[in-house]
Parts: sequence; structure tokens; C-alpha cells
Amino acid sequence: MKVAIFDFDGTLYAKETFQLLMDHLKQHPTHRSKYKAFFRRILPLYIGYKIKIVPEAKMRERSMQIYVDALNSLSGTELERYFDEMKASMQKDLNDEVVARVRQHHSDGMHVMLVSGAYTSLLHAVTKGIIFDTIIGTDIPFKADGTFDKDTAIYHIQGERKTEKIMQILKGKEIDWEQSFAYGDSYSDLPVLELVGNPVAVRPENRLKRIAEDRNWTII
Repeated sequence: MKVAIFDFDGTLYAKETFQLLMDHLKQHPTHRSKYKAFFRRILPLYIGYKIKIVPEAKMRERSMQIYVDALNSLSGTELERYFDEMKASMQKDLNDEVVARVRQHHSDGMHVMLVSGAYTSLLHAVTKGIIFDTIIGTDIPFKADGTFDKDTAIYHIQGERKTEKIMQILKGKEIDWEQSFAYGDSYSDLPVLELVGNPVAVRPENRLKRIAEDRNWTII
């Protein structure tokens, strides 16, 4: 079996998800009252990151946790509706060339995967109409009755965790890694890109661009 693995932010989606999430909360007709408390909690974390006290991975994970904490009064169904409200605007910024690659790999019979640190519910909402065999994102913890689980921290999918989750999903399957593809835009996508024989850098940041050029990887 061959696989094609796609990142989301900066790859399939041309922008950064978290800024859009912040704007959505700030402007939301029902939930914007939650924004001030959210911002007060996230500001020290961001400052710590900018002055290099807080590592980037920790900053990203804590930011994702603080965001869902701000919405902890919503049920799972209500949160899905909240993310669905963002779908139309985000779909306008999908990378057409990458979408075409997703569809081509699916047509070629590959197992097509979307692997991202974005919330899983948001990924499902935005990619409606695009076929993925597997979508791996950051799950929001809920209890059996559908209420938010305040006692369970999120497990943010980033860096080596992407590879970990990919291997869990594909466990027991015989993968032709040399003929498989992976797409990413940032240096943190390197562990996934190095899994396959056909890594593709999509509008790569400088560190990844240098690696892609040195290794003669495809760049789009």
C-alpha cells in the first residue's frame, strides 16, 4: 500500500489556523464575551515565547488548551457547529494545487491522510468534499455525556507526534514508503517528510526550503 500524507496549515490551507480561531472568537455574536479571559491567559504565554523562555512546541500546545478551555461550556455538538461556521471562509484559502494532488493520489488508489495539529472537528468541517481516508488532528476531550472533560488535557499533534500517530494508524499494514508521498511547509514537518520517497515542500519556510533544495525535493 502507498500513502500520501498532507499537512494542513501552510500546506493544504494557505494560512495559519490559530489566528483565524482567535478572530472567530473575538467577533462571534454569541461567544465573544469569552475572548477577554482567553486573551488574558494567552498573553503571558506568547510573551514568554517571544523572549525565548517558552519553547515553541509548548507555546502551541498550551495555546490550543487555553482556546478550548475558553469554550468549555459548549457540548461536543455545539463545538462542531462553532467550527462549521468557519468552514466557508477557510475553504476559500485552500491551496488549489495541493487539493488537486489530494484528489490525484486518491484516484491512484493511495491511502490519503491529513495529519495536523489543528482541532480534528475543524479539519473535518473544512475538508468536506475532499476525500481523506484518515484525518488525524488534535482531539478535544469530551465525557460520555457530551460535556467538555476539564480534567483531561489535549494531546497536541505536532512534530514527532505526527509520526507516532501515523504509525499507529498504519500498524500491521505493509507500506511502500519509497513510492509514497508527504507534503509539508515547515521544519517541524521534517519527520513526516523523511518517511517517504517523495517528499514535497509546499511554500516552505526558509529552514525547510534549504533542506529541500539540498536534497532535490519537489517544491511547490
